Amino acid sequence: MIKSMTGYGIASFDSGSTKYTVEIKSLNSKFLELSLRIPKSFSEKEFQLRNECNKQIERGKVNLSINVEQADSSVKAAGIDNDLLKNYYNQLKAVSEELGEHGGNLLQLALGLPEVVKYDEESVSEEEWKIVERTFQQALSAFQKFRADEGNVLEQDVKMRIGSILKNLELVEIEEPKRIPVIRERLALFLNDSVGRENVDQNRFEQELIYYIDKLDITEEKIRLKSHCDYFIETLKNADANGKKLGFISQEIGREINTLGSKANDANIQKLVVGMKEELEKIKEQLLNVL
Repeated sequence: MIKSMTGYGIASFDSGSTKYTVEIKSLNSKFLELSLRIPKSFSEKEFQLRNECNKQIERGKVNLSINVEQADSSVKAAGIDNDLLKNYYNQLKAVSEELGEHGGNLLQLALGLPEVVKYDEESVSEEEWKIVERTFQQALSAFQKFRADEGNVLEQDVKMRIGSILKNLELVEIEEPKRIPVIRERLALFLNDSVGRENVDQNRFEQELIYYIDKLDITEEKIRLKSHCDYFIETLKNADANGKKLGFISQEIGREINTLGSKANDANIQKLVVGMKEELEKIKEQLLNVL
């Protein structure tokens, strides 16, 4: 089973006085690009969070945020930066007078600006960390379920497209035997028109025909293409993350399809090959988002 690199998970816990919210979201990326937005009080836990994300998320452009909301904003207030508050206030007052706007509560506005009210966020208790850690694991579980659900949709789509490629390969098998009589007739007409029937050495003609047809033989390409498609389906069933491996297999499938098209020398087979290429391109697009 495959997983998508796109994922989303959120979990929260409200103790009454404090609400903790953990949100995880990701997009596709070749590697793990992890961006954390956490309160300063949890900075010492950053390594632990990163390590857990490395183990469980594996790949993707991931944003992890932890938000802590106090029911009473004054609970952890350690004080006010008076100089910064005055600076903000004076700037707001100057702009207000310049614009001719009066009557606004400039002090309240200044108090809401960054770094004016300082909070005691230097450390976090072990009990509080356990709450956040549990909430993080819940968000991570929701995130992984989202990835698995998206992966299931991707799996059904690529399996259907591999099935279309194999169906076209079966039609190639039907069309292939029709090529030989057409090639024989075409070459015979060309020789008859060029040198005359009576001047054609039939033995030499048969030898050259066999050589020419051998160059156009696509038996090996058909066998390898079928084998690669079967291996692709088999790899889909594995429990491990196989996005990169599936990408390599799809490249091999593409090589066999291209060789099949170049050696076909038949309009009907070429149409089937074009159909295979279309399906393969859609598969490759989907695999960009597979873990």
